[in-house]
Amino acid sequence: MMTCKEVAQLASESLDRTLTLYERLTLRLHLFRCDMCTRYVRQLKFLQRACADAGEEKLTEAVELSDEARERIRIRLNQE
Repeated sequence: MMTCKEVAQLASESLDRTLTLYERLTLRLHLFRCDMCTRYVRQLKFLQRACADAGEEKLTEAVELSDEARERIRIRLNQE
């Protein structure tokens, strides 16, 4: 049985890579029995989605700037 510390590490790694079958099974077994780790994994996934959404919004906002706004920004940046 994995410890909560091991589960936290594995859950974090799962955001960056595909877990092996053994890792997925042991993670699920632990999460089935541990409410705190289940909450932690949900929070990780929520933060991942929120960061992805925030990044998309920033890209969208940059594209939607008017030509006048871009020019004002360029002028201000050159003044400093």
